[in-house]
Amino acid sequence: MEAYTGGPYTRLAMKLMALTFVRTGELIGARWEEFDLAAAQWRIPAARMKMRTAHIVPLAPQTVEVLQALYTISGQRALLFPGERDHGKPMSNNTILMALRRMGYQGRMTGHGWRGVASTILHERGFKHEWIELQLAHQKRDAISAAYDHATYLADRTKMMTWWANHLDKLRQGADVIELQPRTA
Repeated sequence: MEAYTGGPYTRLAMKLMALTFVRTGELIGARWEEFDLAAAQWRIPAARMKMRTAHIVPLAPQTVEVLQALYTISGQRALLFPGERDHGKPMSNNTILMALRRMGYQGRMTGHGWRGVASTILHERGFKHEWIELQLAHQKRDAISAAYDHATYLADRTKMMTWWANHLDKLRQGADVIELQPRTA
C-alpha cells in the first residue's frame, strides 16, 4: 500500500481498512463528525451499520496518524472519502477492489478480506473471541445472550487494535512474516 501509485484517497482508504477491518461500506461512507481523534475512537452510527447497531471502533495511534494525514486532504469535506466526480457522495465500492487488482492481488484479496485476515491472526495470537467479534461488529447468534450482554470490552479492544497496528507495522518492515503454505485438497 505504501508503494501504491494511485490517488491518495484510495491509498489511505486501503490503509484504514487494514487497520480497522470495518466493512467497505462503513469505511467509504465515513464522515468526519463520527471521529474523536483525541479519544482515539470512531463511532459509527447505527444507520450506517449492517446490523443497525451503533459501533465503536478503537483507533490505534497509527490509525490516528493515517486519519490526520487524510484530514489534510479531505478535512474541509463531510466525507473522508468523497467521490471523484461528486464530492457529496462517497467513493465507489469498487475503488479499493480495483486498486488491489492493479497491485496484483486479483482473486487473492479484497477490501473485505482484511476482516478474515485480522480475525484469523488475532485468534491465533490468543485474543478473546468476544473482543474480535465485537470489533467485527458481529451480532450474537443467541438471542437471549444478545438481549442481556451489552459489554463492549472497549479497553481490551483498544489494546488489541494497538497490537494489530503494531503487527502490521512489523509486517511492512519485513519482520514477523509467516510463509503460508498452499492448501492441499
